[in-house]
Amino acid sequence: MSYKKIYQGKVIQLNLHDVELPNGTQCELEVVRHPGGSAIVAMNARQEVCLLNQYRYVTDGWVWELPAGKHEPEDPPEITAQRELQEEAGVTASQWRPLGRIYSSPGVFSEVIHLYLAQDLSADSIAHEAEEVINIHWLPLQEACEWALNGKLTDAKTIIGLLRAQQHLK
Repeated sequence: MSYKKIYQGKVIQLNLHDVELPNGTQCELEVVRHPGGSAIVAMNARQEVCLLNQYRYVTDGWVWELPAGKHEPEDPPEITAQRELQEEAGVTASQWRPLGRIYSSPGVFSEVIHLYLAQDLSADSIAHEAEEVINIHWLPLQEACEWALNGKLTDAKTIIGLLRAQQHLK
């Protein structure tokens, strides 16, 4: 396998890879390298989960999402989760459970998202970045899972995270 770097941005790198597939086929694949991230199902004592209604330019509007963020090179996924929960939702958690990992779009992206359930929450300060436009909401877990199933939620990490958390808590 060989590759050629096409683009290097602040977050992603785009490469063209010449590969041989397991069936012997030779092809050129576009691969977007991404450092990965963590997403958090934060649940308070009232069994409500934190959902962010965030403006996303790429989708031409607002998207309901779990608190989440990009891994820094030196940080393991759980440190990313702790940092992003505090920065985006303004809470910290003393109880953390992993809910597995997912690939966002394995046909082209290397991004892996680690999912966590965070409980035993405490209020903290919010530290939104300048390019983040976020409204914080707390919904009953059952209602959020209904949104995941009826199509109101469209973000894959959020849908999977909520449903895994619901299953984990049964």
